Amino acid sequence: MPSKTLHFPSPRHLAALFANREENLLHAERALGVTLVTREDWLRIDGPAEPSAKVEALFGFLDRARSQGMTIRTPDFHRITDAFARGEGTQLQTLLDQPLVIATNRKTIVPKTLGQKLYLQSMLAHPVVFGIGPAGTGKTYLAMAAAVNALLRNEVERVILTRPAVEAGEALGFLPGDLREKILPYLRPLYDALHDMLDAEDVTRLSEKGVIEIAPLAYMRGRTLSRAFIILDEAQNTTPEQMMMFLTRLGEDSRMVVTGDITQVDLPRSKQSGLIEVRNILADIPGIDFHTFSGADVVRHPLVGRIISAYEAYRNPMAGAAAADKA
Repeated sequence: MPSKTLHFPSPRHLAALFANREENLLHAERALGVTLVTREDWLRIDGPAEPSAKVEALFGFLDRARSQGMTIRTPDFHRITDAFARGEGTQLQTLLDQPLVIATNRKTIVPKTLGQKLYLQSMLAHPVVFGIGPAGTGKTYLAMAAAVNALLRNEVERVILTRPAVEAGEALGFLPGDLREKILPYLRPLYDALHDMLDAEDVTRLSEKGVIEIAPLAYMRGRTLSRAFIILDEAQNTTPEQMMMFLTRLGEDSRMVVTGDITQVDLPRSKQSGLIEVRNILADIPGIDFHTFSGADVVRHPLVGRIISAYEAYRNPMAGAAAADKA
């Protein structure tokens, strides 16, 4: 049987391409119909010419992705391998032809996983994008980076950031302090991300001029938002009526990103989450894209991913076990 050996700069470099898990190589063997042997810094491919060529192209793609700052995780490896097995390698290569780098005043942001890159590309390609997934996947942070980048490039005139002010219908009246003091705790995560990307004086100046606006969702009612990049965060805590109200604010030359975690709904049990409902309503409309992250896309402390997997296993033992196997 024909064989070919691929060489890499170091054993650690090679292992990173298959997420440091030998079982991922077994998945590639099954998917592509080859035998793979790895030692030190080399990978030998045993099999017919066509499948072997796919494996070589697969690892070339993974190597390029790694060189662009992306971390290969087990779900990424499976997703990419299966795509090459289906003959979709050429389409995947286009993901790397134009490296995605989001520049803001304070830092340059590079997607860390394939899922994050697909999410960023979706935001560039669609007027309305839903980013759905657990905490720590970067769904809100990357949306903020895309919004700030669009503002700095004069692609939009305003950035509008909003979220439900409180979990149970924005009932602010019983909280202490004036209106600003009441809503600030609920908007603080958006301020924190903004200050990570812009200098404090720029945030203050742009906020005073109305170029950057951070406000509770209730303040969006009755408005038409044109030439703006609008982000709705914590969207799992919107009702269906609030979700429809928000989406219909979209004005000329504007873009919207809606982020949320459907496993963290804080609405009363009697109320349906607008984020859960909206996918069934808008999934097939051109110009609207839904991007779903999993626990394996978490880029915070490694324990965050394990915590999410543990909760998934507790709530759904069968699904949780499958997720743990892939993590």
